[in-house]
Amino acid sequence: MNYLAHLYLSGSEPGVKVGNFIGDYVKGKRYQRYPPAIQKGILLHRQIDSFTDKHPQLREGAKVFKPEYGRYSGVVMDVVYDHFLAANWSRYSDVSLRRFVSESHKILMRHYFSLPGVVKQFLPFLIRSRRMEQYQYMEGVEKTLRVMAGHSSLPDHSRWGVIQLNTFYTELQESFFQVFSDAMVMADEYLNVNSVNHCA
Repeated sequence: MNYLAHLYLSGSEPGVKVGNFIGDYVKGKRYQRYPPAIQKGILLHRQIDSFTDKHPQLREGAKVFKPEYGRYSGVVMDVVYDHFLAANWSRYSDVSLRRFVSESHKILMRHYFSLPGVVKQFLPFLIRSRRMEQYQYMEGVEKTLRVMAGHSSLPDHSRWGVIQLNTFYTELQESFFQVFSDAMVMADEYLNVNSVNHCA
């Protein structure tokens, strides 16, 4: 799951949304430096990643991208799953995708000065480009993969990746529906169990 899915699975608490968004950039016990709600979001992020990385249908779907992406095929699946969430947004929310993304941007900017340095660097660009909204389009998927390749060790096979996505679209979308349904149950259970021990 990438940014959009992590934000969606965070529930309604702003602090949890912030923590879930920055989860990849807070290592080890550094999460303890943050307020309780953000801690909860960071730990939820780790739970989601652990759960989905082990999910058999995600692992099967990732094989589609292995020929060119190799061990990074799971990273590509994160973006692909955000595409399917954005493309099927009305199935999961009564709030429009545009409004959800705009509200998420506002929450993140309100917490800007407590964000990790790397997030402070890319967040303004992510907001200006409305990248999470663009996930619903193939052009948005391709651009996201290209941007990620330019700022990480992900190989740049963005055009090939989109061709694979189009070729195996039905199968990958079905795997998303199942994995995301399971992830929603897991995230809800986590938030309910931890709501007593953490403040908003």
